[in-house]
Amino acid sequence: ERERERERERKNPISRRGVVVRLSLVVVFLSSIRFGIIVMTHAVTSQVVILDYGSQYTQLITRRVREVEVYSVLLPGDASFKRVFEENDPTAIILSGGPNSVHVKGAPSVPDGFWEECEKRQIPVLGICYGMQLIVHCLGGKVEGLGKGEFGRMPVVDIPTHTKLFGEDIEPQNVWMSHGDEATVLPEGFKCIGRSEKGCVVAIEHETKNLYGLQYHPEVTHSEKGMRTLKHFLFNIAKCERSWSMANVLEEQIQIVKEKVGETDHVICALSGGVDSCVAATLVHKAIGDRLHCCFVDNGLLRYKEAERVMEMFKGELHLPVDCVDITEKMLSELKGVTDPERKRKIIGKEFIECFKEYKKTVEKKTGIVPKFLVQGTLYPDVIESCPPPGSDQKHSHTIKSHHNVGGLPKELGFELIEPLRVLFKDEVRRLGKIMDVPRNFVARHPFPGPGLAVRILGDVTENDALETLRLVDEIYINAIKEFGLYDEIWQAFAVHLPIKSVGVQGDQRSHSHVVGLRAITSNDGMTADWYPFDPKFLQEVSNRITNQVRAVNRVVYDITSKPPSTIEWE
Repeated sequence: ERERERERERKNPISRRGVVVRLSLVVVFLSSIRFGIIVMTHAVTSQVVILDYGSQYTQLITRRVREVEVYSVLLPGDASFKRVFEENDPTAIILSGGPNSVHVKGAPSVPDGFWEECEKRQIPVLGICYGMQLIVHCLGGKVEGLGKGEFGRMPVVDIPTHTKLFGEDIEPQNVWMSHGDEATVLPEGFKCIGRSEKGCVVAIEHETKNLYGLQYHPEVTHSEKGMRTLKHFLFNIAKCERSWSMANVLEEQIQIVKEKVGETDHVICALSGGVDSCVAATLVHKAIGDRLHCCFVDNGLLRYKEAERVMEMFKGELHLPVDCVDITEKMLSELKGVTDPERKRKIIGKEFIECFKEYKKTVEKKTGIVPKFLVQGTLYPDVIESCPPPGSDQKHSHTIKSHHNVGGLPKELGFELIEPLRVLFKDEVRRLGKIMDVPRNFVARHPFPGPGLAVRILGDVTENDALETLRLVDEIYINAIKEFGLYDEIWQAFAVHLPIKSVGVQGDQRSHSHVVGLRAITSNDGMTADWYPFDPKFLQEVSNRITNQVRAVNRVVYDITSKPPSTIEWE
């Protein structure tokens, strides 16, 4: 094959840089079956290695690089020298953020010989957040925790007239900060090329050594010029070439499912009615056809008339064979008296699995074959908020919350998991859905958490008729958003039942009723989010409708907190 390729090249000379190279490609897939991690080796001319130090945004960096058609691979921060430089041959290296402090004993670092090898090979390095502090700390500077951390959106100022990292882009720019420590002394040869309004060093560079650092997160959408800076680093500094595309993801995932399931095994899919599980089910159905058996679980924690509405959509629009299983009574009995959000999630995860085990017997009776696999629409944000499992190569992140389809699963699952979306983000899943012609009613739906209303009722879900009250409030709120033509402008909107009562006046009488919170956020990927700025007249109208139509509520509040510092859901 190499000889044939050389002959073709002699007949049709090609340059290895600056043009699209036509090659006979062999694509090799290595799938870590249990964790759904996919390593793909393509004939790429550039490769960016990203070392993960535990940031909640690390996978987002990987994705941002791939979005501009540069292949990127994510490795743990403590990957060996051989793994970083010999197995991957990087064109550029990015050091991610993370929750640790570089000046604390035992903090994760780079492998021995890292800086010398980068200088020898002239490999540009960009440190982000913890990554910038790591550069400063390792090369002789000083990083301290001074008790004046910076979180959320804020401007970068004092950018010099010309810098290698920013180029001619010298105007102040709003960026997304999330740090408690700061660089107080820079190593020799480095210069500060940007500060926050508080005076913290937030951008540095060493031009001759090709080392760069950003204290903020350019990879998140709320850093307004973040992608411009990343692209400048990749294409102007590292001279990367566009040689990778997301167009192959669907085909690759279908092939992985086929290889894992084989030609005879059957599969159960947990359908929720949301975009994630619907896209996952459609993908698996393309791979194995009628050997897929879909199960929609009414767990008693769904929204107003959710079960009947979703089943109608499954039958009328998605055209997948779906059975509805009602476990309301069992689920609510297990959740009675439980107020801790982590316990709720664990219980819900356990009950889901018990339900699927029973459904497994149903499928066995119908087909004569015991289903071996369970499909879930797990996304990457679910995984990283739940703290990555051993073997995922992401060792330094902190647990934010356990997701029902990640942290809530019992060790003895009884199934092998198929999670074709596990390395993807919500917007990527929607694009996959469109490619597969999944109806817009599914693709455009706002996310709904697997644990359902249990994580939107703060406290015991079985007390004070909280479920019914929240269903009515949520229905009024979402209908109003659709009525005002705002649904597609918002990433996610929902109501929250708060564990407090307030004094009010309803019908000329004193009332002591419940308080509900409303939340609406904008986001591209769910990793960061801003609250949606409703017109006050809209909020007034929604508040009036809720307090007039739901007698159990006499006060409505609106959540104006971004992510970070909060998460999107309240629990």
